[in-house]
Amino acid sequence: MAGWYEVNKNGQGAFSFVLKAANGEVILRSESYDSRAAADNGIASVQKNSPNEAAYTHSDASDGRFYFNLKSANHQVIGTSQMYKTATARQAGMASVRTNGPTTVIKEGA
Repeated sequence: MAGWYEVNKNGQGAFSFVLKAANGEVILRSESYDSRAAADNGIASVQKNSPNEAAYTHSDASDGRFYFNLKSANHQVIGTSQMYKTATARQAGMASVRTNGPTTVIKEGA
């Protein structure tokens, strides 16, 4: 089973999506979008850019944890990971996004 995207709409009418691995774990979160079409464009950008290792930036949080951003060709952040305790775990998270990001499965959030 492959991963999937889950699109949600919040109480203010904004849309966002998460990329989930096959085990259901969230591996990437988007920003908020004003419309569903914009969120769909964000998903398309993740699908296109996630296989490209150069599209990832590694960052260290002020509390010592690790995370990464996935950027589009124009260097805009299109997704942010969870916080990881180790740099090795961050690398595994990026590998999971590279594997699951190209999926075309999109589900509506609860």
